[in-house]
Amino acid sequence: MYEQFFGLQERPFQLTPNPRFLFLNPNHREALATLRYGLSSSLGITLVLGQAGTGKTTLLRAALRAEHRNEHRHALLTNPALAPADFFELLASSFNLPAEAGQTKARFLLAFERDLLERHRAGGLTTLVVDEAQSLTHELFEEIRLLANLETDTHKLVNLVLVGQPELAERLNEPSLRQFKQRVVLRCALEPLDLRWTASYIAARVRVAGGVAADLFTREAVLAIYEASGGIPRIIGVICENALLAGYAKQRKPVDRPVVAEVCRDLDLRLRDSEAEGQANPDAPDDDGEVETLSEPLRSRIIRVFSGSSRN
Repeated sequence: MYEQFFGLQERPFQLTPNPRFLFLNPNHREALATLRYGLSSSLGITLVLGQAGTGKTTLLRAALRAEHRNEHRHALLTNPALAPADFFELLASSFNLPAEAGQTKARFLLAFERDLLERHRAGGLTTLVVDEAQSLTHELFEEIRLLANLETDTHKLVNLVLVGQPELAERLNEPSLRQFKQRVVLRCALEPLDLRWTASYIAARVRVAGGVAADLFTREAVLAIYEASGGIPRIIGVICENALLAGYAKQRKPVDRPVVAEVCRDLDLRLRDSEAEGQANPDAPDDDGEVETLSEPLRSRIIRVFSGSSRN
C-alpha cells in the first residue's frame, strides 16, 4: 500500500521470520552461534532464552538452515503443549519412523533407538528442537530428559535444543527439574536492543526493502519508537509498520515523532508526556524527575545510520 510512496520495493516490517531481514547485533550473533553449535555438536541440552519478540524463532530458523546436512535429522516442535501420547506420535512422524511407532511409547522407543544408532553409525546427528519450551508440561520435561539419556559409551545420541521465554529459566530452577537443568551445557540469553541498535535495526530492514531510512523516519521518530518498544524487535516492527501506514495516509514523509506518538496511542503503548503535545524532546525528564539525555556521539550515530554511512 505505502511502498511506492516511500520508495520501497516491499514492506520492510512484516512479522514473518523472513531470513532476508535477519539482523545480528553482537548479542544476537552470539545466540545464533550458540544455536548452530548446539545443532552441530553431540553435547546434550542447549538453552536459548529471550523475552517474547526478541527474535528467538527467527534465529532458530536461520540456525536450522545453516546446519542442514543430509546426514543429520532435526525435528522441530513448535507447539509443545501436548499430552505424552500426542508427543510421541508427533516425534515418530517428525523423524519419519514407521507408522506403528507412533501408536505407543514402547513402540516409539524401540524404533527411535534403532534410528538413532543407524544415523550415528553413518556419522549423522539427531536433534530435537523445542520452540516455546516454557509451555512444556512437567511430564514432557521428564520424557525429554529421558530421551537425552540415550547414548553410547562415548556419544550422546540425541541433541536437545530448547528455546523459550525467561519463564523457562524459572521453571528449571524448580527442585523437581534439577536433573534436567544439570544437563544444560550451552546457555544464551537474548536481550532487547538499545537505542543505537534499534536505529541500526530499522535502517537495515529498510535497506533490504530497497529504501533509505532517512526518507522514512526522522531521528526523533526513531527515538520515540525505541521509547515505546523498549527495544523489542517485534514491537519495533509493529510500530514502524503502523507509522508508515499513518504517514502514507497523511502524505507525510519522512514520518516524524507526532505520527509515531499517535500510532503508539492507538496501540496502547506508552510514551513520555512530551509526546502528548507532539513535541520532539529527547531530553525530557523521566518519571523520576531526572533528565535522560541523548549524548552527542549517540545523536551523531543515529544520523550516520539513517544517512546510510553505517552498515551495522
